[in-house]
Amino acid sequence: MSSDAPLTGPPDPPPATTAAVSRGTIGEVFLAFLKLGVTSFGGPVAHLGYFRDELVTRRRWIDDREYADLVALSQFLPGPASSQVGFGLGMLRAGAGGALAAFVAFTLPSAALMIAFALIGSAIVGPVGVGILEGLKVVAVAVVAQAVWGMARTLAPDRQRAGIAVGAAVLVVLVSGSVAQIGAIVAGALLGLWLCRSAVADTGPGLSFPVPRVVGVLCLSLFVGLLVGLPLLAATTGSGVAGLIDAFYRAGALVFGGGHVVLPLLEAEVVAPGWVDAGEFLAGYGVAQAMPGPLFTFAAYLGAVSTVGPGGVAGGVIALLAVFLPGLLLLTGVLPFWNGFRRRSGARAAMAGANAAVVGILAAALYDPVFTSAVLGPASFSLALVCFALLTAFRVPPWIVVLIGATGGVVIALI
Repeated sequence: MSSDAPLTGPPDPPPATTAAVSRGTIGEVFLAFLKLGVTSFGGPVAHLGYFRDELVTRRRWIDDREYADLVALSQFLPGPASSQVGFGLGMLRAGAGGALAAFVAFTLPSAALMIAFALIGSAIVGPVGVGILEGLKVVAVAVVAQAVWGMARTLAPDRQRAGIAVGAAVLVVLVSGSVAQIGAIVAGALLGLWLCRSAVADTGPGLSFPVPRVVGVLCLSLFVGLLVGLPLLAATTGSGVAGLIDAFYRAGALVFGGGHVVLPLLEAEVVAPGWVDAGEFLAGYGVAQAMPGPLFTFAAYLGAVSTVGPGGVAGGVIALLAVFLPGLLLLTGVLPFWNGFRRRSGARAAMAGANAAVVGILAAALYDPVFTSAVLGPASFSLALVCFALLTAFRVPPWIVVLIGATGGVVIALI
């Protein structure tokens, strides 16, 4: 993952306590997150740095300890970590309305841009247009390779978790499809219970959210009900809209370990059945790296170009809401129970194993379809190496690497 944005800001003012922080308005939350949605480049890790600088250090909505606890919760659960942190911050500041305002404002700019690209992408023709699209696919190789490298160091730092990651990668490479990915995550969690208990520790006292237990139970029940019921609805009705919602909801429900992990899950849901062409898929993923805001807005592009469902703007909005919904339901559902649950060593060990497994799943996706679809010869391989070095060694912002990759693709197409 990219970390070009600073994770620390200027010297902090004296920390504010939760009791001392006054509640804000929905409009205040919306404007704060709209600013972040327009300016937060660099991926989930960088987003967390922007959030801290703007909302902890400058606005002092919560203190650093509380912020760290919210980040820990978002990383423990499936879903888009930065969006879940933003949702939680909005809830703390202005209740349920603030949570929704934070989500909409942070997501809207990049979602609108991704849908716009989906609508005009088919108009890109000729050697230059084809070169741009090929260059974007090469950028995807570099970005996913960077994500695998960074996540492996964080989520698979010891022999036990490295072994889980390798096993998951082998399973997904040899047995393609979403079933293998789900099986790898489940197996990783079970192995984590056995192998990873000594690798995780309690993180101390936590943050209390004003969410009643009954609301938490309802959200968790709805999460499970949709996960089970949507496939049945899609199968019995044959509805393209139901199938689209089911595919993106299931992908959003299984994204452990970071936003980049959505790539193999979505590939299994939309490319394997032929809803989206592999070239379109990787080109859109390359463009998503240049967008501010959450990487999950890639789903809006896929819904807009999908041959299943309404397509266009409507398809993009449906896919976008479906991929975000499970993570937000889980976050809200777990909030009332988080402090007790997080202290269970078994829960922490299982999640350590599951997170190691997703490193392997992403590594498998780096091979197929990312590398096999984008690197077609020595020139594209060289361009991928250059983009990878720019991201990792030179810390060049991803949007600049996207421009370089697109330009390199044009040069390769013309020579």
